[in-house]
Amino acid sequence: MFSLHLRLWFLLTVLFGIIYTLIVLIGTHMGYGDFYFYLIVSLGLMFIQYMLGPKLVEWSMRVKYIKRQDNPKLFQMVEILSMKADIPMPRIGVAHIPIPNAFAFGRGLKDGRVCVTEGILSLLSDEELKAVLGHELSHLKNRDVLTITLLSVIPMIMYRIAWHFLFFGRRRNERSGGNTVLIGILAFVFYFITNLLVLYASRIREYFADRGSVLLGNRPSALASSLYKLAYGAARIDRQDLKESEGLKAFFINDPSRAMSEIRDLRQLDLDKSGTIDMAELAILQNKKIKLSFADKMLESLSTHPNMLKRIKQLSNLKYAA
Repeated sequence: MFSLHLRLWFLLTVLFGIIYTLIVLIGTHMGYGDFYFYLIVSLGLMFIQYMLGPKLVEWSMRVKYIKRQDNPKLFQMVEILSMKADIPMPRIGVAHIPIPNAFAFGRGLKDGRVCVTEGILSLLSDEELKAVLGHELSHLKNRDVLTITLLSVIPMIMYRIAWHFLFFGRRRNERSGGNTVLIGILAFVFYFITNLLVLYASRIREYFADRGSVLLGNRPSALASSLYKLAYGAARIDRQDLKESEGLKAFFINDPSRAMSEIRDLRQLDLDKSGTIDMAELAILQNKKIKLSFADKMLESLSTHPNMLKRIKQLSNLKYAA
């Protein structure tokens, strides 16, 4: 657990250092007025993201919160897992979107929310659904939801600064036009770098949430099977529905837009063609070496989620603790 927190906070420090460096450059070349302006804008954007983030997720995902009587089985699963995880009972919601998936969000442990989509409830078995819920609750327990939310603001700030200095700053001050363009280019480079770092942070937190689900008493094979089924479910969804949720896919347990490639990867693990991945099939994977092509590595580096074969390989190495 400490390793996850250490990595995320290290990334947060690095990214804030990049912002500070760029703001100092802006202050040096453009005057202190611009320095304080961008400092205030940066902090303001983070505060707005912190305050309005949950509402934006609710609105985008069409979340409706439920009570125990609305879905006693789902409510009980979350309740038992929350007790095992030793965290406050989160609010439970159902997202009225067809994509089969689940996600967690909130400003902290006391503000945690765990949601499932309508599509997932009829797709997974009880054991698989419990494994997915354990994954989402682990995100809350690991406190990585707030960190990834703060991190995701930084590339946005870099992009805004780059856009401003490349296309507007030069018009305002022709004398320092060269310096202005240089700052804009540097901001764009920082935007690309910080975006890659945020994607890396998003991927490592998925590994830790998978591990957390197993530590809560879920079988690695149940989580592997749920990922397999979710890929199949997403592959059947209309492309337009997938596009509507594109901006929030980092919250999901897997990336719906990569469903077809994930099916191809996971199908080779399903040796008995049962539509699930059992413990015996996971054991076979445990002794295999995963080799990714250059294209797969590049695709993973630009993704919010780990390569699925690598992820299932990690699950195969986890010991089931009932």
